[in-house]
Amino acid sequence: MQYLPLTEAFFPAVVLLANQIHGDNYLTVSELQQMWQSGIKNNINASFIAFDNTTVVGFRISYAAGQWLQDKWCSVSLWPVSSTKMAYFKSVGVKPEYRGEGVAKNLLLHSICALQQQGAEAGLAHIWRESPGNAAQLYFAKAGAKLLYVHPDRWRHLSETMGYICPCCGNLCRCTAAEMVLPFAKIDNSLAVSE
Repeated sequence: MQYLPLTEAFFPAVVLLANQIHGDNYLTVSELQQMWQSGIKNNINASFIAFDNTTVVGFRISYAAGQWLQDKWCSVSLWPVSSTKMAYFKSVGVKPEYRGEGVAKNLLLHSICALQQQGAEAGLAHIWRESPGNAAQLYFAKAGAKLLYVHPDRWRHLSETMGYICPCCGNLCRCTAAEMVLPFAKIDNSLAVSE
C-alpha cells in the first residue's frame, strides 16, 4: 500500500469512490478541485490517497488552517485553538474490502503531518454518526478527537439544493454530525507507514 498526496490525476477515481461510499452526487470533479486547492498551503498538500497497485482504495481530503469557511455547524467558541490554527478534515473514504487494515488511520496521520507542517495546531471534522455501528465517530475518538457538539440534519441542505442522495436516508438526508476536534500536540506521526 502506498500513501500519496492527492493530485489531479487521481480526481476521477476519488470522485467515483466518494460517490460509491457517501451516496450519489456527493462529489464532482470540479468540487474536488476546489477542495484540493483548499488543502494546499506553503506548497504542502494535506490531502492523500491510499493506492494499492493500480487502484485508489482510499482518500482523505483535508483543508489547511485559514483556508476554509466556518459555517453554522461550527462551534467556534468551543475550539481549543484559534480559527487561524484550525484545519478541517473534509472527507474520508475507504473501499469496504480494505476497511479494518489501518488505511483510514494512515491517511489521517499523513494529513496531520502535512497540516502541522503548514502551521495548524488542531483539526475539526463533522463526523457522520449514521456510519455502520457509528464506526466513523469511534475511529476519530480513538485517534484522540473530542466531541464538541452534535448537529442534527447536518447534510440535509445538500439533498435540498444539490440532489445529494444519502446512502441511509435516500433523497432527503436527515443524518447527524458529531462536531469533533483533534488536537495535534500529542499525535505521533511516526506511526504512519508507507509500504
